Amino acid sequence: MLLYDISTDILTAKVYDGDPAPKHEYIKSLDSGDEYNLSQFSMCSHNATHIDAPFHFDEDGQKIGDMRLSTFYGKCTVVTIKGILTGEDMEKLLPYCKKRLILHGDGEAYISQSAAVVIADSGIVLVGTDGLCLSTNFDEMRVHLELARKGVAILEGLDLKGIKDGEYTLCAFPLKLSDSEAAPCRAILMEQEKGF
Repeated sequence: MLLYDISTDILTAKVYDGDPAPKHEYIKSLDSGDEYNLSQFSMCSHNATHIDAPFHFDEDGQKIGDMRLSTFYGKCTVVTIKGILTGEDMEKLLPYCKKRLILHGDGEAYISQSAAVVIADSGIVLVGTDGLCLSTNFDEMRVHLELARKGVAILEGLDLKGIKDGEYTLCAFPLKLSDSEAAPCRAILMEQEKGF
């Protein structure tokens, strides 16, 4: 079994405009004569690789703690796109997709509202991107709401360098921040080795 870590580092990942940057500091240090090292950190729930729960844009949507764990583990399809995926594009892609779809676009893979409608009605339970956001700024609320209303999880901030298109098993469990609209996660793709 081959494992690919597709997470970005919390402390070095690019931060979405307007979000607070994560901070990390040692409050106890062996170098300073303390008996142990001890650190603390603070971060926005949308820093680095993270899961958006429907509650992010939908007042009645599920929070992280309400979502089924099975959403974050299972067969997925990685597809390379550049630019904005339309509903028509998504209709053509859908027959080849598993229940989790990850878009690989060097940080520039987005979906339109029409694509969100197709995804939301398709039975896909999670859609991810290597961008900071699944949608462009002008379409952000509409795209997130379409997916939120059908309980589709959003996985953002992935590192897909070196990942080829195809089928994998995804493992991307969010931290247990039950009452939150989002949570960081460690996202892993698993691929069965070929041959002996």
